[in-house]
Amino acid sequence: MDNDFTYTFIEPDEEMADFVENLGTFQNHSDEAKEVVIIPDGRIDLFFSKSPSEPFHITLLGLETYPEQRYIAPHTTAFIVSFKPLAVEYILNTSIADLLNIGKELPSDFWNFKAEDLKDFNHCCTKAIHKIKELLPQKTDERKLRLFELVYSSKGEMSVQELSEKTGWSSRQINRYFTKQLGLSLKAYSTILRFRASLEHIAQGRLFPELNYTDQNHFIKEVKKFSGVAPKELSKNKNDRFVLLSVLKGK
Repeated sequence: MDNDFTYTFIEPDEEMADFVENLGTFQNHSDEAKEVVIIPDGRIDLFFSKSPSEPFHITLLGLETYPEQRYIAPHTTAFIVSFKPLAVEYILNTSIADLLNIGKELPSDFWNFKAEDLKDFNHCCTKAIHKIKELLPQKTDERKLRLFELVYSSKGEMSVQELSEKTGWSSRQINRYFTKQLGLSLKAYSTILRFRASLEHIAQGRLFPELNYTDQNHFIKEVKKFSGVAPKELSKNKNDRFVLLSVLKGK
């Protein structure tokens, strides 16, 4: 692990688990920018960050559909809430359809966070959890809960038709919901989740498809599409560029 770049992630309690995947922090302790590759993972990230070159700011990032190289400024500290798709409608009360592969700046007092909060990860977690629990809906559409439960548990391998049958929600309505809320189809989202599930195998050095890929070539092509490199190079994770893979390796 790169000692100049540290990160910590914790999972939420059961009450928030349908809406939040994890809360995390990272710090670039170095005097140099840290190169990272952001790869699609099916999460919607809310970033609170600051560095000597960038004032405290809050950014909502939409879903990614392709890899993107980014640089984290020297001495950056960030706190991140990684949401599941249901949170878009029920916690954030917005659509992120126009945020595919991009982010938008939120007001600097969003959720009443301040720059000094970033000094203490536990404090950030407590503050975010309190706010999210305030925003939790009293009632959630059971079809949507069931849909995402199945999409996640099947690691994106269940067909749209099967999901429709198991939730009692038509394929057309499901895709309309996905397109309106997230900016992509259910099938496209499921493909991202399948890729992400494959990362767990790649992180352990298992470079062959273990999920429902047609063949090895199909697997390699999809890994390249979402990470920019072949499984073997991804597994090496030179300089910890692929932070998500580093986290999975550390599990």
